[in-house]
Amino acid sequence: MSFDYDLLISAGRQHCANSGFDGPGAVAVAGDRIVASGPAVSGTARRQLEYDDGILLPGLVDFHAHPGRGGSRYGTDPDLYFLPRGVTTCLSQGDAGADNWDDYRRELIDASRTRVRLALNLSRHGESHPTRNIPTLDAADVNACIRTIEEGGDLIWGIAFNAAAVTIGDIDPRVIMERGLAVAEATDRPILYGSRKNSDWPLAEQLALLRPGDAMTYLYNREEDGLMSDGRVEDAVLEARDRGILFDLGHGMASFSFPRAEEAIAQGFFPDTVSTDRYIRHVEEDPSHDMPRVMSKLIAIGMPEIDVFTRATAAPARHLGLAGEVGTLEPGACADITVLQWNHVAEPLTDCHGEQRSGPCLEPLLTVRGGLPVD
Repeated sequence: MSFDYDLLISAGRQHCANSGFDGPGAVAVAGDRIVASGPAVSGTARRQLEYDDGILLPGLVDFHAHPGRGGSRYGTDPDLYFLPRGVTTCLSQGDAGADNWDDYRRELIDASRTRVRLALNLSRHGESHPTRNIPTLDAADVNACIRTIEEGGDLIWGIAFNAAAVTIGDIDPRVIMERGLAVAEATDRPILYGSRKNSDWPLAEQLALLRPGDAMTYLYNREEDGLMSDGRVEDAVLEARDRGILFDLGHGMASFSFPRAEEAIAQGFFPDTVSTDRYIRHVEEDPSHDMPRVMSKLIAIGMPEIDVFTRATAAPARHLGLAGEVGTLEPGACADITVLQWNHVAEPLTDCHGEQRSGPCLEPLLTVRGGLPVD
């Protein structure tokens, strides 16, 4: 018997930001490609899956994560901990540097079912140093970074560095910024940036140095980081967004505060990308913050579902240079798909400081990577 498709997935709700479709629908897959999508997909399939209560989305794209297998003290096996939770593509925030890029590509990028791109660490050690990311200024080797990015091609999205004191110690954060910008300018790559505390170096001055397409992470951190003053988003932050600076969520274990997020969201200041900053020590610890749960937290405090879905799929795909290939359910795209469902009896949603909010939690029912369901 011949079939029109290899796989046909239908759900009570389908959302694709690129096409604008939101409603009951289906996606048909042949090989590793989406070949039909929308409210009326007809034909026969070798395998058919139906989720009446499900939400059919493109595979989730985590813009700030720590995929790794050895070599990074934060590294988390993406095929074990990301893919089953609906994430088909992720960006590593600096898990490899110039000295361990070759190993990272061979052992992680080439060997993973999950699609991984790297923001190369400004530190030549990557995240392998036992104490600090940049233990000495010599570790921030501009020429080594440039050579590595040129060798890595499209697998290396950009350059990552964090100016926090816990990361660079007594090194002047302005010098770290200068070196990071030198790499970015020489390679025409964007920056994924963790800012210095506002009292050490005004955030307005840091943002003024970033360029359109660069991204600052840890958006809803509780610390006095310069994002807000007296409950209002600072003018310098709004001006940075107007210039094309991106603001990434980067939940992690210390960088998401419900009160801070609620204040910003009430003013319409949403993250440009939803991300987890999830690493190996986090996977069994509270607060839980895989992608579906982080999305649920934002929805629980008033961010519209469609905006959350977009910033977990199409928006990060576009910023990674993967628009049309991932983050979409349009025909011709790679068949990376997730189906989520609301769990109305889930544990409370918790921020990094123990504050809780009520609301259901999204849970994955199905992940498809390259046309093949994940067991």
